[in-house]
Amino acid sequence: MEIRPITKENRFEVNNFIREHWFTTEMAVRGELVDMTGLDGFVAYENARMIGLITYRLDGKDCEIMSLDSLKEKRGIGSALMAMVIRTARELHCEKVKLITTNDNLNAMRFYQKRGFDMARLYRNALESARKLKPEIPLIGDHGIPLRHEIEFEYLLSPQKEQIGIHLPSAERKDAVFAVELQNRHFETEGKS
Repeated sequence: MEIRPITKENRFEVNNFIREHWFTTEMAVRGELVDMTGLDGFVAYENARMIGLITYRLDGKDCEIMSLDSLKEKRGIGSALMAMVIRTARELHCEKVKLITTNDNLNAMRFYQKRGFDMARLYRNALESARKLKPEIPLIGDHGIPLRHEIEFEYLLSPQKEQIGIHLPSAERKDAVFAVELQNRHFETEGKS
């Protein structure tokens, strides 16, 4: 697995990936319609094929993850991409990394909490406002759960926490550390050319 930042060279491919997996390039979050085609992020590749994507935006001292997709689960792809955003947020002196998910996304809630994110806010009935911006948002979500609320998770960036994240399971921690080490080598090699 190789992780690269989103650049003008891979932006077209990234935007196609977003369209394919989100069915649109616009995301409704907290009453705002966000254009995902210009967001920063990282792409995971395997054999030159895109297997994962994470996008984020900066808002003052906060780094907000807007999307996270992994085409191959339980291989450390999401953890490695998350580690890259946390690392970037630290380098940019952000105070926290935050994200929003919906009340039906149980897999995401489990994933984020296992990686040190904490549930910070509940936006009750936020999907009512979101449907005014994006009427195609369904009424029923994953597992047959009515799709109603947005839940904000946050990861506070303090000097005491590890660079990669304090709660990665050991196998995923190794994958994430390996991915970051590969990325560091890639950046070092790029700088020498």
